[in-house]
Amino acid sequence: MHEPLPQADRTLLLELARDTLKATFAGRPLPLPDPLDDALTQRRGAFVTLTIKGALRGCIGHVEAVEPLWRSVRDNTLAAAFRDPRFPPLEEGELEQVVIEISVLTPMQRVTSPDGVVVGTHGLLIERGQRRGLLLPQVASERGWDRFTFLDQTCRKAGLDPGCWHSDETRIFVFCADHFREPG
Repeated sequence: MHEPLPQADRTLLLELARDTLKATFAGRPLPLPDPLDDALTQRRGAFVTLTIKGALRGCIGHVEAVEPLWRSVRDNTLAAAFRDPRFPPLEEGELEQVVIEISVLTPMQRVTSPDGVVVGTHGLLIERGQRRGLLLPQVASERGWDRFTFLDQTCRKAGLDPGCWHSDETRIFVFCADHFREPG
């Protein structure tokens, strides 16, 4: 497991995400974080979630650690704002209302039983064939789900029937997330 990021790194990543949106609307080059410490250059999976008045406005991320954390946050900020297929692209007039949340993921661990899922601690990734569904740890807590509802809803997110997690053909993975957000 990874340790939570220090507050200074959390602040830097939130500022990087906010500055990325501002630069995009202003037509300026994308920002680079400074200074970069080791934690921000490690390859880590991360998601960026955008909300307005508590309502989801975009959420995109990488489960796999494909790039340095700072770049993952910057790229996922743009993707959440402009390429989440569930929403129209963010408009400049929404910029002051949007609240940015970042979830930095630990590596996935496969579980073979629902007993391996701890609501409030774990996020879920369910895979079956070519279908995958992921829900971040905070989703189950925010919605008051038990582990079975969490598993069922992650199956739905994958485009599968609820209860698909009972099948031997379905793979269940858990992960933890260091989740932090802007005030607001």
